[in-house]
Amino acid sequence: MLNAIINITNLRLRTYIGFNPEEREKKQDVVINIEVHYPADMACVTDQVDQAVNYKDITKAVIELVENGHFLLLEKLVADVLEECHRHSSVTFAKVSIDKPHALRFADSVSLTLAWQKAS
Repeated sequence: MLNAIINITNLRLRTYIGFNPEEREKKQDVVINIEVHYPADMACVTDQVDQAVNYKDITKAVIELVENGHFLLLEKLVADVLEECHRHSSVTFAKVSIDKPHALRFADSVSLTLAWQKAS
């Protein structure tokens, strides 16, 4: 089996994230990294679009979700993005990491990662 791995790297978006009053009123930057696995045997042989997972569709859905969302917790934001990433029936594994730059005074960012795997 040929296992395809799609990586969407450093998708920079803005959303409402946090529970402090100033965080609820002003969008903040987030940096999203996505990894999606799926079996690519048929896509490699047939060169047919419908045999592959469309990374543009995933990206558009994530952009819509994040930029129109309001999240108290980074955990919820990451979980919702992860759910978008494994909607396609061919996806066998997905992992999402989201950084919240400048969340702590002496750190570049705070990040959270969640992963999902299709039950065997």
